[in-house]
Amino acid sequence: MEQHRTRPAPHPQRPPAQRRRPGAAVPPPAVQGRGRPALAAARRLPRARLTGLGGGLFACAAMVLLAGVDWLLFGASLFVYGLLFLPVAAATALWVRPADLITAPVTAPIAFAVGVWPISGGSGGIGGQLMGLVSALSLHAGWLYAGTLVAALVVVVRKAVLISRRRLPRKDA
Repeated sequence: MEQHRTRPAPHPQRPPAQRRRPGAAVPPPAVQGRGRPALAAARRLPRARLTGLGGGLFACAAMVLLAGVDWLLFGASLFVYGLLFLPVAAATALWVRPADLITAPVTAPIAFAVGVWPISGGSGGIGGQLMGLVSALSLHAGWLYAGTLVAALVVVVRKAVLISRRRLPRKDA
């Protein structure tokens, strides 16, 4: 009885190093070294794919680090901290895996709260620190909402792109 192959045979004209995964995009000619060098350099960077927990940890660690930088350079300015929060929220939403997209808008406000604690300005023990944190969160809720909105918008756009790619007919060539 004849056994049928379940996988296609490797392409005989291409060496194994040049084979692509099925469904992988072919880079445009500008990315292959001609044309725009900045675009080519950006395409060579590794694409981070964080899990939901990894995205949350990244955002929290980045906000604590930026709070320290803000404290050293700008004297714990919550305005500067809020400005720095926006790109961290966007980066978290861009780098999270497609399966964990919903976690990015959830982790953004948590990261804001974790990072604002060291620069909130509370004093006098745990109660004073907690009151400083609550005051900072309430007085700068606009930055908190703006960063969460940025993360949500990035997630919505990424999800729409994923859905549109799924619905496009594949060209077999």
